[in-house]
Amino acid sequence: MSNQKKTSVCFFSLRAYPLFNPTVKATFGGAEVDLYLIATELAKDDRFDVQFVVGDYGQPEIEQREGVTLIKSLDVNKNMILQGGKIWKALRQADSDIYMHEACSLGTTLVAWFCKVKKRSFVYRTAHTDETHGVYFKRFPVRGLFVKWAFKNTTFLITQNDEDVQSLLSTLRLPSIVIRNGCRISPALPAKNGSILWVARSLPVKRPDLFLELAKQFPEQPFIMVCPQGVGDTQYEQLRQQADTIDNLQFLDYVAFHKIDAYFEQAGIFVCTSDSEGFPNTFVQSCKAATAILSLNVNPDNFLDTYHCGFCADGDWNLFVDTLRRWLQTDTPEQLGRNGQDYIKTHHDLSVIIEQYKDVFLKAKAEVL
Repeated sequence: MSNQKKTSVCFFSLRAYPLFNPTVKATFGGAEVDLYLIATELAKDDRFDVQFVVGDYGQPEIEQREGVTLIKSLDVNKNMILQGGKIWKALRQADSDIYMHEACSLGTTLVAWFCKVKKRSFVYRTAHTDETHGVYFKRFPVRGLFVKWAFKNTTFLITQNDEDVQSLLSTLRLPSIVIRNGCRISPALPAKNGSILWVARSLPVKRPDLFLELAKQFPEQPFIMVCPQGVGDTQYEQLRQQADTIDNLQFLDYVAFHKIDAYFEQAGIFVCTSDSEGFPNTFVQSCKAATAILSLNVNPDNFLDTYHCGFCADGDWNLFVDTLRRWLQTDTPEQLGRNGQDYIKTHHDLSVIIEQYKDVFLKAKAEVL
């Protein structure tokens, strides 16, 4: 039960459990990382009681990890609609003042409905520009109706960048606030090995095929691809087999979250081939590691240019390839990497970001009192 002297916050993200328990080798994404970092940092403040509803990975019903109470709900590999009662039960067991979720799904609507019925505050943070530009609602017209209802019943709606604030106003006429992705600032960094890094799940929107093509064009350069299988990806083995034919490419199907920073720290350049994103955590990880970012399409709020920490080719493949070729012949990546470190300390330090969330949670609690 909630401690009435504290503000109780419950996070909901079924696939976040492997972040709390690195012995569980399972796929997660940026939304899970965001909520994990917020929850564990919030738990350091004695004014807050922090709980987290996660999926069933065979763990105990209730656990305490990193100051957070973990509550098990349904098996993530089974149908959420058929097992919705298990989520409702876990949400009720948390008995929190505020519930927070990120990355829209039918689970978003379920949490929003729970909060409406139980008169609790619901805080939602968008995970992708598709949610703010209206693409998600066109792609999933029926599900989108339920998600729109959830968005309209938030106490606070949070986005990852300023562009998404304007998009939400245009598409759904909903106000929102920006809270940027947080990260824990690294200490002194090791020497770089000059590798060219790609990190993402094997989802079509991430375009892993393009990274394979890029590696083929630079056979003398070491490429590293960290690519766990995306949920629902039936072409993963084919991708893996294609990667195995490229001599200068190291393909890794999984790296635990607490070990991934080492890859960013050693890389000379991080490559993003995604068609679209919100504000990728991989960009934050790259800047934190003083690693230059080369992006084919993604440049939220034009920050790569504004803060001189990378380059976006705006979808021009030839320009993308030519830029990498030029970078490999100069010290440009080192300069951009140093700029990225300066940017991250100013805009994404978790110790600062968490204070913005605390303010949101305290205001959200007051809304339902």
